Amino acid sequence: MTKECVILAGGFGTRLQQIVNDVPKCMAPVAGKPFLHYLLNYANKQNFDHVILSLGYKWEIVKNWIEQQKYPFKISYVIENKPLGTGGALKLSCSKIAGDDFFAFNGDTFFDINTDDFLEKQKNRNSQLCIALKPMINFERYGSVDIDSASNIIAFNEKQPRKQGLINGGVYIINKSIFESSELYEAFSFEKEILEKSVTTKPIFGYVSDKYFIDIGIPADYEKANTDFQEKLL
Repeated sequence: MTKECVILAGGFGTRLQQIVNDVPKCMAPVAGKPFLHYLLNYANKQNFDHVILSLGYKWEIVKNWIEQQKYPFKISYVIENKPLGTGGALKLSCSKIAGDDFFAFNGDTFFDINTDDFLEKQKNRNSQLCIALKPMINFERYGSVDIDSASNIIAFNEKQPRKQGLINGGVYIINKSIFESSELYEAFSFEKEILEKSVTTKPIFGYVSDKYFIDIGIPADYEKANTDFQEKLL
């Protein structure tokens, strides 16, 4: 089986404009290297065979940088000529996926889970849609996720201050068939149109992991990533 992943790396990075305003968000420098460097190193350590980069804003910068690097896995590209949203980007990326199931990563988050363990759990559950969940305490920036005793997701909750809970860690295992619905537009939100609507129609497996997690989407966490990645030498 070919182990494949899509990295959603077409983001503009609106909330980081005061700090990084001339490159795509995935190319924001963290501890001296583009954030994408850490995601691709992670993909290497997790033994991926094929990485598909979903690009949009200033995609040439990403492609030119990639061409100067050396990775042991195949790298493919899909390019949005207009914003497609997370769902549209993933649907477009399916044209490059050889198998039926694939991983997807957000290009502005790093979640250091064991993808082989995640994949094994997914196979045991035979689930078409799985999400890696991160336990958190004292948070309000993220919406929370509720699971039942069988680790099936039963609710996605709006952002509000919480003392503890699970959040969507931005790592998925997806079966391509979920994008075959004729009701999906070319551009759409994966979170709104697939995840939230699937809660009541099909089981979504929630894989809980308390491994290191960072989201560079806001300046405070971007600065934290600069410190963390310098210390961890990821």
